[in-house]
Amino acid sequence: MTDDQLLRYSRHIMLDEIGIEGQERILAAHALVIGAGGLGSPAALFLASAGVGRISLVDDDVVDLTNLQRQIAHTTERVGEPKVHSAAQALQALNPGVRLDAIQARADKEWLDDWVGQATVVLDCSDNYATRHAVNAACVTHRKPLVTGAAIRFDGQITVIDPRDPLSPCYACIFPPDAAFEETQCATLGVFAPMVGIIGAMQAAEALKLIVGFGESLAGRLSMLDGRSMEWTVMKIPRHGHCSVCGHATP
Repeated sequence: MTDDQLLRYSRHIMLDEIGIEGQERILAAHALVIGAGGLGSPAALFLASAGVGRISLVDDDVVDLTNLQRQIAHTTERVGEPKVHSAAQALQALNPGVRLDAIQARADKEWLDDWVGQATVVLDCSDNYATRHAVNAACVTHRKPLVTGAAIRFDGQITVIDPRDPLSPCYACIFPPDAAFEETQCATLGVFAPMVGIIGAMQAAEALKLIVGFGESLAGRLSMLDGRSMEWTVMKIPRHGHCSVCGHATP
């Protein structure tokens, strides 16, 4: 590391769980962030501030005035710009040493097959059920750890999918893709602004833990937050041997 990097990341280096070796792993890592909105904004900002060497942002949407209540990577001046370009400006201003890919596209199966395999860790910060399942399937195929989060109204949830662990369930083990599911949108139900910040920051924390290799991840546990009481509920989730996505995966 350079002298500037040693100074910039000194508070990480002071931590026994990270140190110089851990920070070097962070600098060498590639994080793929799906979604540059409410969850993706804080997640990507913390990854950039921590020094993740390469961050790839993918989102096909543009900044809207209604986004600014909670999507903290964007500004009033950038309303109408692609979200990935707006977020990239925020990340670059925070840490010019991070390599950024701003990809205005929908993360469909073909795109994910091309990009997931390149990443050290994937963060699903999307806002729809279909994308979450597509990202999960790609991570299982390429054996890449995935940090997935969601937030709506006053409720948030987060878990880690780690296909490298034969006991770790995938997203489809928790939420079967063929189950009847009613999509909820913040445009109609609303979302408490700090909720996406809490979950997005936790996604960054879980991703950094996976990159460095310390602590215990949320793999096999679904953490759910009730923002009205600020109470957490944690459910242990087993891997399903007959899961349509990971049931056939080779340990």
